[in-house]
Amino acid sequence: METAAENNRSMADKQVTKSLYSVILPTYNERENLPLVFYLIHETFASINKPVDVVIVDDSSPDNTLEVAMSLQTAYPNKIQIVSRKGKLGLGSAYLAGLQVAKGDKIIFMDADLSHHPKFIVPMMQLMDNNSDVDIVCGTRYRKGGGVAGWDLKRKLTSRGANFLATFLLNPGPSDLTGSFRLYQRKALEQVLPQVRSKGYAFQMEILVLAKAHGLKFAEVPITFVDRIYGESKLGANEIILYLKGLLYLFFTT
Repeated sequence: METAAENNRSMADKQVTKSLYSVILPTYNERENLPLVFYLIHETFASINKPVDVVIVDDSSPDNTLEVAMSLQTAYPNKIQIVSRKGKLGLGSAYLAGLQVAKGDKIIFMDADLSHHPKFIVPMMQLMDNNSDVDIVCGTRYRKGGGVAGWDLKRKLTSRGANFLATFLLNPGPSDLTGSFRLYQRKALEQVLPQVRSKGYAFQMEILVLAKAHGLKFAEVPITFVDRIYGESKLGANEIILYLKGLLYLFFTT
């Protein structure tokens, strides 16, 4: 296992392509969704005549997501990189593993289950391009123009409650602290990501808390979060407990 210092060195040694966007997709049991989300990402970047580097990080999905990723890689040469990991190692380390091989100087985090539509990448890119001091563009469900679709009342209350607690206790700035759909300047992400210790959904929250501590600048784009069509949600009791533990850890240590 690499230390944070080793992670920093490996990222620093990576040859980065300027003005290239890398999209990191952590996957676990996403064989039905992965071809669709990749197609939408590919078409989104093709529509604005920009290249894209897609990094799929698979944690030994029992539904053979890896085989689907490899088929896509064959069908789309030089468009996809694959990181295959042994065991379900967690979201935070998946993004770090993806960052270590990503080629772009702009990094996009998004879900592979179609909850995040790639069409929102374009306004994120435009916002960052037009504001050179912005380090992180957050997709938000909680500003005018944003929202969710396909959730029942319980899920909406859980999400709102989690976001309210995080805002009340930590208040790093952005309105959607638990969302994962974001665009980062690579140098900003390399600054904070190796320091993140939280697991699960608290991981996204800790990135913003650390980013604020480093004086990084945020902007937001309203998005619509759509509940997955295929597969099962990863949100369960264990994830909620991990989130609350992570929230308390950040409250008492930052």
